[in-house]
Amino acid sequence: MVIAQPGSRLRVEERALPEPARHEVRIRVHACGVCHSDSMVAQGHMPGLVYPRIPGHEVIGAIDAIGADVDGWQVGTRVGVGWHSGACGHCRHGNAFACENVQGATGITRDGGYATHMLARASALARVPENMDSVESAPLLCAGITTFNALRHCGARPGDLVAVHGVGGLGHLAIQFAARQGFRTVAVNRGREKEPLARSLGAQDYIDAERSDPAGALQALGGATAIIATVTSAESMQGIVGGLGVNGTMMVIGAVGALTVNSLELLGKRAAVKGWYSGTAVDSEDTLHFSQRNQVTSMNEIYPLEQAQTAYERMMSGKARFRVVLKVGD
Repeated sequence: MVIAQPGSRLRVEERALPEPARHEVRIRVHACGVCHSDSMVAQGHMPGLVYPRIPGHEVIGAIDAIGADVDGWQVGTRVGVGWHSGACGHCRHGNAFACENVQGATGITRDGGYATHMLARASALARVPENMDSVESAPLLCAGITTFNALRHCGARPGDLVAVHGVGGLGHLAIQFAARQGFRTVAVNRGREKEPLARSLGAQDYIDAERSDPAGALQALGGATAIIATVTSAESMQGIVGGLGVNGTMMVIGAVGALTVNSLELLGKRAAVKGWYSGTAVDSEDTLHFSQRNQVTSMNEIYPLEQAQTAYERMMSGKARFRVVLKVGD
């Protein structure tokens, strides 16, 4: 399913099977999540994009061909590929996510998983546990890794108060991860409609941002050690920063563009606002294994590959509960 140019609809395109180059494998795709980041391709929001492009960076499938100089992988192995499209392997500081030699993202600067087959660098591959369902688990390769990774790097320890800002595609996973990592988990959302769900997922407290000031409500609970900001509204993020406690950190994982923060809300508490990138292949593996062991599951709406445009529109509508997944093959 191809986007021919910015603003165009997804269309079916028949292509010859691609052959893996050096350091690459070919994957028979079983499932691919439909993520809001795919809109960057659909709408042409990232500079330097080349079209036509196949989107998709929440991919689970099986290796069916291997290129030259690929070690440690076999045909038939189940693998996942997320946003991170691989690294050259020479980073000495643990920052492979920022590799300067292999730049770009799956489904953005190279073709992704809205297809029966795709190519991926071997360094981008995550091993998928055999008993994890491909369709149900695909969103863990982006929404999952992003929330899980942000939480385990937010500075909070078991028992600390962690607020999940937004109960949606990212937030419903973040609540599960936070609760299972031992944090005192507080869900923050507009209205009371999602309170029963948030509590069923593991939230111990719930703040209705329509009825009360979320920053003040968090301070009444003692102040948040971390806020996982999953919403797509800069105004909403700005309104909750004041809920950070001493040495607290707001982890921004929702893309909102320009964000204005009152420095006075940070200085006196040594608080911080920090952006968080999803992660690398090993982070994806950690996410999958943690999810498997602790029964963290994505709530999905499932569509066949041929209905990718409908699935994309459903995701963009904001009405999906909560992730959208394309079922590509067996």
